[in-house]
Amino acid sequence: MPGRGRFVFLSLVCVLMNTGRSHGESQDKPNIVLFLVDDLGIGDLGCYGNDTISEGMVSDNLDRVVESLGVPAGLPRNETTFAALLKNQGYSTALIGKWHQGLNCYSRSDHCHHPYHYGFDYYYGMPFTLTPPCWPDPSRDTELAITSKLWVCVQLVGLAVLTLALGKLSGWICIPWSVLLAMVLFVLLLAYCWFSSYSSALYWDCLLMRGHDITEQPSKAERAGSIMVKEALSFLERHREGPFLLFFCFLHVHVPLPTTKEFMGTSKHGLYGDNVEEMDSMVGKILDAMDDLGLRNNTLVYLTSDHGGHLEARLGHVQMGGWNGRYKGGKGMGGWEGGIRVPGIFRWPGKLPAGKSIEEPTSLMDIFPTLASVSGGSVPRDRVIDGRDLMPLLRGDIDHSEHEFLFHYCGSYIHAVRWHPKDNSNAVWKVHYVTPVFQPPGAGACYMTNYCRCSGENVTHHDPPLLYDLSRDPSESTPLTPDTEPRHDAVLQTVARALQEHRNGVVPVLQQLSVLNQDKILLKPCCGVFPFCLCDKQGDPAA
Repeated sequence: MPGRGRFVFLSLVCVLMNTGRSHGESQDKPNIVLFLVDDLGIGDLGCYGNDTISEGMVSDNLDRVVESLGVPAGLPRNETTFAALLKNQGYSTALIGKWHQGLNCYSRSDHCHHPYHYGFDYYYGMPFTLTPPCWPDPSRDTELAITSKLWVCVQLVGLAVLTLALGKLSGWICIPWSVLLAMVLFVLLLAYCWFSSYSSALYWDCLLMRGHDITEQPSKAERAGSIMVKEALSFLERHREGPFLLFFCFLHVHVPLPTTKEFMGTSKHGLYGDNVEEMDSMVGKILDAMDDLGLRNNTLVYLTSDHGGHLEARLGHVQMGGWNGRYKGGKGMGGWEGGIRVPGIFRWPGKLPAGKSIEEPTSLMDIFPTLASVSGGSVPRDRVIDGRDLMPLLRGDIDHSEHEFLFHYCGSYIHAVRWHPKDNSNAVWKVHYVTPVFQPPGAGACYMTNYCRCSGENVTHHDPPLLYDLSRDPSESTPLTPDTEPRHDAVLQTVARALQEHRNGVVPVLQQLSVLNQDKILLKPCCGVFPFCLCDKQGDPAA
């Protein structure tokens, strides 16, 4: 990612408020629990006005408080990660769930991108992302069964060829050499088919790890979520005296939407809704455990998503997206509000006021200085830190976000800039320099390319750029012109100066995922002797 890490995604924030006291309330440093949901839409929770989803632990009794912006979980590999900062402050740190950054740079065992290098003391989860082969189970079981049968056939036919060849050489069997040659070629064909099956993402992406050890390869998606919850509960029990950081990264609600039978058909929104319901239940179990352990009042809880719903992946699965016109676009879109609006929920009883509504642009990069503030730490002074401490805004000490300009990146390309003037103006300006080419036209997503691209022939560059006022046109449906907006030219000039200043402060760096962590099977972890990477230590009581 660029040197100052600018991927910007829009969200709303709610605050859960609870009363009561706990034994941990006197602890100097608060515990911190961060929930990151994968691809959750802004309108998919009850606190944002969706009355068609059940009111579970995530959705119940929430007041809308803050409209904010956020970034993906990935951070540069250095001491500026929030986990490393909290570890230096004496926190026990754990990452449970999807890591998404991969593991290796140059060999299968170097683990250069392992969570332990980013400040985490404990790790259990999936180092890569979910792929369609990971679910549904019938397809996975079928593939494993076929692979197993192929291996049996290779052995049986190979044994038959060897027996016939020995019989031919000893004179016991009269069989033409051409038949034996044909059988050898058949064995080689079967062996090639069997070996080729090991190139499937089922083996190389669908795996679970504990620390540096693989526990399942391929993983069983139907039980992965429940195991991760158990891991989280175990971590809370071990570190109940605190302080601790628990970063729980859901496999939900990313396609292929692995959902247990218990939650199948529980939603009005198809498989996607069922998956949201299950995620909601998992959050509830962890929050219940925190309450039972007396951690409620001294724990800051924050739930958000990496970006908005991936519309292109929802074909065949109903997407809720309760924000209608504002919900335009999908994964990979750097500018349009739909692709970047994600939910956010804060809970810190006694520290954050309830019922106060604020609509201010902020950034999930703010989580770094915010955690530094609440833990008694400090952010580095030798570099630019894009985030701002959120606590003054959440407590109501200030009325406006410290972010005047926010830069919307798609990959390493700036697509749009959002400007919220500090002069108490009601206007919230959005300037689009680049927009995706929707397929088909007017679809609001990129169905032909699976997700909207960041550059090339799949984007449109605008000169002059498009200008919107989100306070009047939240769906960004009608661009402003000099005839419809007297401040049109002045706004574009102001934003252009801010953009230039921003670019002057960005130093290009080596792309972590495109160069150092390439998608090569030879770099993928293996449980066993390569390429026969199969194991299930999770099912082994002795593991």
